[in-house]
Amino acid sequence: MSVKDDKIKKHVRDRYARAAKTGSSCCGSVSSPCCGGQSDVSQGQASQMVGYSPEELAAVPEDANLGLGCGNPTALAGLKAGETVLDLGSGAGIDCFLAAKKVGPSGRVIGVDMTPDMIDRARENARKSGVANVEFRLGEIEALPVEDASVDVVISNCVINLVPDKRAVFREIARVLKPGGIYCLEEFYPQFYQNFLARRIFLHPEHDRFYSHDLRAALAEAGFGLQGRLEKKMLGILAVAVKQNMM
Repeated sequence: MSVKDDKIKKHVRDRYARAAKTGSSCCGSVSSPCCGGQSDVSQGQASQMVGYSPEELAAVPEDANLGLGCGNPTALAGLKAGETVLDLGSGAGIDCFLAAKKVGPSGRVIGVDMTPDMIDRARENARKSGVANVEFRLGEIEALPVEDASVDVVISNCVINLVPDKRAVFREIARVLKPGGIYCLEEFYPQFYQNFLARRIFLHPEHDRFYSHDLRAALAEAGFGLQGRLEKKMLGILAVAVKQNMM
């Protein structure tokens, strides 16, 4: 890993540690003050704008929603009872807790995050809410602390843009997924970053080209079929659902 990549990771870890400690978004809400905008909508309203329903927000621990996501991948993933789900960059746990309800007591949800303060907050949320089928692991998503072929569905929510080596993440996702497993990604599309957030949060310099030109190829290289869907949604959100090849 290069010195530049190390700096990127430190920058991201520091920002998200601050979000974990303060309980507020550092860049996720469309009205977040740290993004340069006015805080003219509540965190709950901002979450509804990117795809969470009021019922879903009411069903998760209050401290689990820090407004850091840009979509609702659990709604895209078609989760079923008994499945094992992995959430990349799980933060305070909002998507993990939603997934836990969908997979039920016979299922399992694993959240991985590289920020110790986020892991602590998520584990405390699980403890206070009594959710038993969720666990949170400290680690980097380019080297997941997860066994081979052990996961049915992987989700990520506004996380891949923060990683320098995106192809390494896709290879890791393919490694931990069972044959035929699903990967669901929600991400801001580059044009939205350019127009609104580019000067307020750090983006890897290859981010724009990657999402504009290289995403499908990178997924295929990692072993994913291209029969999934890729669409642009409101606020420039890119949504992807892809299925891993059977072989």
